[in-house]
Amino acid sequence: MAASPTGRIPETPEISSGNWIPEAESERAAVREQLARLLSSPIFINSRRCASLLRFVVDCALEGKADHLKERTLGIDVFQRDPHYDTNHDPVVRTTAVEIRKRLAQYYTAPEHEQEIRICFPAGSYVPEFKLPGGWVPAKPALPVVEAEATARSKPHSLLLVGWAAAAIVAGVVLYLIVGRNVPTALDRFWAPLFASREPVLLLIGGVTADVLQSSPPVTVVDLQNAERVAFADAETLSRITGMMMKKGKAFHIRRQQSASLEDLREGPVVLIGAFNNEWTLRLTDQARFRFQRDLTTHESWIFDRDHPYDRKWLVHTTQPYRSVVQDYALVSRMLDPTTGELVVTAAGLTKYGTAAAGEFLSEPHYMQEVLRTAPKKWDTKNVQIVLSTALVSESSGPPRVIATYFW
Repeated sequence: MAASPTGRIPETPEISSGNWIPEAESERAAVREQLARLLSSPIFINSRRCASLLRFVVDCALEGKADHLKERTLGIDVFQRDPHYDTNHDPVVRTTAVEIRKRLAQYYTAPEHEQEIRICFPAGSYVPEFKLPGGWVPAKPALPVVEAEATARSKPHSLLLVGWAAAAIVAGVVLYLIVGRNVPTALDRFWAPLFASREPVLLLIGGVTADVLQSSPPVTVVDLQNAERVAFADAETLSRITGMMMKKGKAFHIRRQQSASLEDLREGPVVLIGAFNNEWTLRLTDQARFRFQRDLTTHESWIFDRDHPYDRKWLVHTTQPYRSVVQDYALVSRMLDPTTGELVVTAAGLTKYGTAAAGEFLSEPHYMQEVLRTAPKKWDTKNVQIVLSTALVSESSGPPRVIATYFW
């Protein structure tokens, strides 16, 4: 079975529905080509740890060394840990494997990757699995050497055509390098109005602080430190957004939502992280079409749709065991705050999973492309709200998925 030029392999009925073992060298080459495609994608390109581990386990599997893929040996060979290191205190292999599974799920969710070889990293194992795409039509066999030579002799102008084709390809690549890199992505257009401001962006992260400042005797520094609480998902979202801003060269400063005043929000554009733990998010979205609501009696939280006020399809029961929660929802907004006259972006979920998904959506360019399908002309100059859903993957948020948009 020969590999196609794109690393895809024609379907074989006997194995197309299950795992596939690449045995021929051409098949192994196709898997390596697919691995290179994965690692060069935006989902993997900025994660050196994920790329190193995935490349190592795939190479071992293709070389018949699957028995070598144990947590300790991977920690030693991939992450240069001491041979006697404690895997319980240093779970670098496990945490990186979880992140790889999450990124693979994100990559293969995109429709354009459906017909590619699927590299899987099943939970509970460090041995990768491979699956063939469906719906393949076998490639035509190559012409024998003699026939190919005869064909070439019968068409002496073929070399000229090949030369012109090669020149066109080179010209296209040069044009992309000169022009293509400067074309703004949908994500660039979303953030452009905030980045155009001369003022730094204020990032307000949700959280709570116990009321210890009025205590008598006065509290210590350690007491104050222990009283400040920020959710990990909010911190992760903050890290994603600040990293993106640093890359773009945009100045910013960070405050806890409790320490911010209305005057602070009047000084420039604002990013609000968190929903029910961030009073500014709730205030901003209170009059918008999509907004956060909850019922403390039933312990339900949902994203309210003004156009469908009795529909609670985007709802989470917050007192359920977390393992039974399979879906979370988030709201990304970019609106002009009528009170302050400044642009405000929200990244907030019903629970921590939704907030993490919102942070990923606002920092990875390929997700925002989905918005363009329903966006009106000059959408980037309008107020916008985007409702996201995310499935839980290994106790982490899966890839964000756009389920509703609104522009005005």
